[in-house]
Amino acid sequence: MLATIVTWIGAILGIVVLLAMACGAFVLDIDESRRAQKTAP
Repeated sequence: MLATIVTWIGAILGIVVLLAMACGAFVLDIDESRRAQKTAP
């Protein structure tokens, strides 16, 4: 029982980390494109 709970917690934490990385990359990409638009004439 404990092993199952620990496995699920690990899986959920892994998914959260992957989502955080994806969202962070998305935000950085948007920020970079905004900067490129500001510097463009």
